[in-house]
Amino acid sequence: MSYNKIKGLYCVIDSAWIKLPAAGDSAKKLVKAGVRIIQLRAKDEGSRAVLDAAAAVRAATAGKAIFIVNDRLDIALLCGADGVHLGQDDIPVTEARRLMPSAIIGVSTHNLEEARKAESLGADYISFGPIFATKTKKDADSPKGLAGLKALAPGVGLPIVAIGGITADSAPAILEAGASAVAIISDILLAEDIGARAGEIISRIRPVLMERRHGRTDEKGP
Repeated sequence: MSYNKIKGLYCVIDSAWIKLPAAGDSAKKLVKAGVRIIQLRAKDEGSRAVLDAAAAVRAATAGKAIFIVNDRLDIALLCGADGVHLGQDDIPVTEARRLMPSAIIGVSTHNLEEARKAESLGADYISFGPIFATKTKKDADSPKGLAGLKALAPGVGLPIVAIGGITADSAPAILEAGASAVAIISDILLAEDIGARAGEIISRIRPVLMERRHGRTDEKGP
């Protein structure tokens, strides 16, 4: 399922930028703009508040977009999310798969070793980064840059979601460097109109995805 759907714009609704009670409305705006993958990330928030927000995002995305919950396998299960995204110190992929056998499971990785391990354990996609310096993750690794992404991409058989400091301006080049999708947070969430900003990014990356679809770049794309 995830191989041909984890592509293009991967939008993260982060509670550091969007208050949880507004997560559902934000998801509606993003879906209306054409976003087809949305993750809810809520660090250091109460479980009840996260569950309420996840339920609202699930309602907004049902039948329209893939919904991924960051870290919280319990929340993903309870709200009926399409999948869960796990960090290196979270529940192992194998345990998540046991509890959510048909779910999309993504894993955060920072180097080729971690990426290959995630693939061997049955992850459906990996995220890789940070590509650039980022303000949305306090404990982020050093930036990998386009060179790091280009070096990693040939060694992994899974879709790669590039993350970290990505903007509308840099997104096309990141896809050209081997990513299947670009995870964008602040460049969308801080916009006056998040739907319009997401739509602009989709328009900017569409030519790269169309080239890939017609076989003129690697086969990780649609």
